[in-house]
Amino acid sequence: MKNLKYFLEFIIIFVFFLIFKILGYKIASSFGNLIGEIIGPKFRSKKIITDNIKTFRPSIKTDEINTMIKKMWGNYGRILAEYPYIPNFRNKKLEKHLEIQGLENLKKIKRSGKPTLFISGHFNNFELMAMIIEREGIDLSAVYRPLNNKFLNVIMEFLRKNYICKTQIKKGLKGVREALTYFKKGKSLAIMIDQRVSEGIDVELFGKNAFTTTIPAQFVKKFGCVIQPVYIERINGVNFKVIFDEHLDFDKDQDIENITRKLNQWLEEKITKNPDQWIWTHDRWKH
Repeated sequence: MKNLKYFLEFIIIFVFFLIFKILGYKIASSFGNLIGEIIGPKFRSKKIITDNIKTFRPSIKTDEINTMIKKMWGNYGRILAEYPYIPNFRNKKLEKHLEIQGLENLKKIKRSGKPTLFISGHFNNFELMAMIIEREGIDLSAVYRPLNNKFLNVIMEFLRKNYICKTQIKKGLKGVREALTYFKKGKSLAIMIDQRVSEGIDVELFGKNAFTTTIPAQFVKKFGCVIQPVYIERINGVNFKVIFDEHLDFDKDQDIENITRKLNQWLEEKITKNPDQWIWTHDRWKH
């Protein structure tokens, strides 16, 4: 029964991808926004999302929460509609919709020849991060979580390996070992640090402890590498500003918890900047 459900979902998404491609980038993204606002709330518990937002801002009013949720689902829909256009971002046909800030930081990493740990969160079209890094000539591997729907996952892995980052590492302990091997050989790593992980440690996020990945901190301790934060901001619906902040250079003597806490503080800053452009559906503070 589950496979039948997944197959039907695959057919629906595939048809939507065809429609999005026919519509053209701008109209497809706007249509995706509408679909997200209408259909999105049916797939996730509003209570989890509301509780998360109240953790972020306890004094927030109900109408503000509803507005934020609506915009978040619209952003979800836009991301879905933009997947067929990832190849066009890769080959720069949609470059007018992309502004890159801090490109000199990326070039500095490339000149150094040293592997770097790139971190970000699920801000807007987060797939653009690894795509731009690899497109600019950085030898990169990227950690990803396979979709539960094995039929859809085939499409996503095809897009990711061919147009986003050719070296994809599945999330998990086996993936960590694989990432370590690549890193030792000089290949940089891109990882999202904003999801709950069972193998993480409890570190404060917006005043409440949340299980947080320690992979970046472990890489700093083991390799003494720098961390390059990347933030993606959506502008006027169909444009993006991809910001390569100044890199974070931690001392190897700092403990894992302290490094992880500082990375969560970076996340807090970026989430606060555009709270409706972060994905609030994850049960982030679950214990």
